[in-house]
Amino acid sequence: MTRMVASLSALLLSIVLLVSGNAFLMTLLGIRLSIEQVSPDVIGWVLVCYSIGFVLGTLYVHKIIGRVGHIRAFAAFAAMAAVVSLMYPMALSMVFWAVLRVLSGFCIAGVLVVIESWFSSRATNANRGALFAVYQIVFYLSAAGGQLIVNVGDPANFLPFSLAAILITVALIPLCLTRMEAPVIEQSPRMSFFTLGRESFTGVAGALICGVLIGGFYALGPVYATMVGLDVARTSTFMAGAIVAAMLLAWPLGRLCDRFDRRRVMFWVALFAAASAAGVAVTGAANLALLTVLVGLFTGLSATIYPIAVAITNDRMESNRIVAASATLLLSYGIGSVIGPITMAELINQLGPAGLFYGNAGFLLLLAAITSYRITHTEDVPVAEQEHFVPAMPETSSVLTEMDPRNTEFHESPEVEEMKEELRQAG
Repeated sequence: MTRMVASLSALLLSIVLLVSGNAFLMTLLGIRLSIEQVSPDVIGWVLVCYSIGFVLGTLYVHKIIGRVGHIRAFAAFAAMAAVVSLMYPMALSMVFWAVLRVLSGFCIAGVLVVIESWFSSRATNANRGALFAVYQIVFYLSAAGGQLIVNVGDPANFLPFSLAAILITVALIPLCLTRMEAPVIEQSPRMSFFTLGRESFTGVAGALICGVLIGGFYALGPVYATMVGLDVARTSTFMAGAIVAAMLLAWPLGRLCDRFDRRRVMFWVALFAAASAAGVAVTGAANLALLTVLVGLFTGLSATIYPIAVAITNDRMESNRIVAASATLLLSYGIGSVIGPITMAELINQLGPAGLFYGNAGFLLLLAAITSYRITHTEDVPVAEQEHFVPAMPETSSVLTEMDPRNTEFHESPEVEEMKEELRQAG
């Protein structure tokens, strides 16, 4: 395992640089727009364009990669993402920034497809679970670290945008110099929303509402922090803490999901997350320590809704349909991440900063109601027959779902098979 991770060090370094730069830029934009006193509803429309571009990217970048190859596609996507980062301070036009957000989302989706396909191609049936976990840990820690560098430079000037461009550009170097063979990327099959909803309505609803919650918070969390009076340093800590909480709560809740009926776990997670969101809305930033704890609980619990939704869905799927179902759940999450910023921005505009968390609490109560209805009107999957819980992460492409250890249709790449044969011959 150590040898495998070492062989992927170039990929891991590219992930760290890319995710850090992208997370840093997302928070920076929210702060900058707040400084410019742009209306929250306009901020929501501008920032949601990233999610639109990302969803489009996950659907179409495979064709570009297939035509020009992995290295060239990666270089093109990363270079464009860096150029876009440098263009924001050139003109404070909301239409211009909206177009840049679409381009940024599309390019980041393309870069992640390339990286994740390489990562997946190096996995075997014996280590894919561990590599799946390593990828997620690196991703979350990089996103949290990206928040902390928001303190570098004044968001009102050019320097922070240049730093974001540098991080994304430097991510090119490790991967472009790799000697690994490029894997073959195939478009992941998708199941129709109607078919998936008929078999696991709770899973589809959970993925969609999780996208609303997380997409809305990542886009407007910095706006909320600025509106309640937090300075740049505290805003960066506020956002970083929320991301770390999402990572830390995934494993303990995963253990609960393996011991109890998962729809009931989702019901209680939604209720506790709603209570946390309502607590933030009521108390505001009067007590910074309490704000940090409540926001951490809200984001940590909300982030686990997606992997629980995936687990609920997979429990009702044959093994050869898991990848198709997971790809559709990712698309459902992506649609939610488009709805979230627009809806929450309008609530902030109408109710003030507390509107963000009142809205989140409302969506969580809706999910709890849907889950409760499904529990009482459909049969449970016995706990003994549930698949082992795996903390799935939605901020990725559908390529990574192929590494999910629950997918028994996983096939090792020819390069990995060749590597295994060489190791066997070596002793």
